[in-house]
Amino acid sequence: MSKSNRTLKDILDVILYENPSTQQEIADRLGISRRYVTKLMQPLIQEGIVKRSYMIDLDSYEQIADRFGNNIESSDHSGNLLITSMLKSMRNHVKEELRISVESLLENDYDKAEEALKMDFTTNTMFEKVKTSVETVVSINQQSHFPKTVLYNEIAYDLERIGDYCGHIAKFVVNDVYEADDDLLFYIKKMYKLNEKMIDYSMEAFLKGKIELKDDVMDLEEKIHELQKNSLGQIATQMVETSFDDTERSNYYIYISRVVKAFERIGDICVEIVDTAGEFHKNIPRTITPRTFREEF
Repeated sequence: MSKSNRTLKDILDVILYENPSTQQEIADRLGISRRYVTKLMQPLIQEGIVKRSYMIDLDSYEQIADRFGNNIESSDHSGNLLITSMLKSMRNHVKEELRISVESLLENDYDKAEEALKMDFTTNTMFEKVKTSVETVVSINQQSHFPKTVLYNEIAYDLERIGDYCGHIAKFVVNDVYEADDDLLFYIKKMYKLNEKMIDYSMEAFLKGKIELKDDVMDLEEKIHELQKNSLGQIATQMVETSFDDTERSNYYIYISRVVKAFERIGDICVEIVDTAGEFHKNIPRTITPRTFREEF
C-alpha cells in the first residue's frame, strides 16, 4: 500500500470511529497538515464517498477497496474492522471461560468456578461494547442502507449466551455438595472438546466467510446429541437407585442434568452462528425462532 493510501485509510478510520467535526481535527489526530488532509479527501468528497459532514457512504467505500491493498477483507471496507476485532477477542475470552468452567467441574475446584463466574461479567461487558460500536457505525452512515452490520450484534449475543451456559457449569461446582462421578465426567470431557471445535468452526465461518464449515458443525452437533443422550441415561439410572427421601441427592441429579444440557445448548448456539454467517456472506436466509420461545434454564 502506498504512503498516501495508508494515510487516506487512517483518515477514513478517524471519520468512522472518532466522529471528527473539522478537517483540522482530523489533521491533529494524525499529526499531519490540514492541507494534506484536504488534498487526500477532495476526490472522495467529489465522488460522494465522504459527505460534507464527514460521514462515509459505506456502500461506496467498498468500491475503492483496491486502493488499500488486497490484504484487507471486504468487511473492513464497510467500517467493521474494529467490531470484527472485538468479536475475535470475545470468542477467545468465551473459549477460555468455557475451559475454566469445565476444569472447575472436572477437578471440583471452587476457586476456578468462581474465576469462571467473574469472567462472565467480562463477557457481558464485551457484548455491550460490540452493541455500542455497531450503533456508532450505523449512526455515522444513516444515509446508507447497511442492515448486515446489525448481524454483528447477533453474533455477540450468541457468544454472551455461551458465556451464560458456562456459568451453569461453574455454578454447579459452587453450589452443589456432590461431585460428578467419573463415568459422567468421561462424557463431559468429550462434550467439552466438541464444543470447543464448534465454537472455532462457527466463528471461522462468520469472521472469514468459511461457510463450508457448516457441515463440520452439524456433524459435531450430532455427536453432542449422542453423548448427551448417554449422559442423561446414566443419570436416570442413578436416580432410580436413589431414595425419594434423599432430597440433596435428588437436587444433585437435577442440577447435573442442567450441566449436561448446557453443552448441547452451546452446540445449538454454534449452529445459529454458522447460519448467521451464511446470511452475512452469502445471503442465505435463516430460520429465526423468536428469542422469547428459546428454551433457557
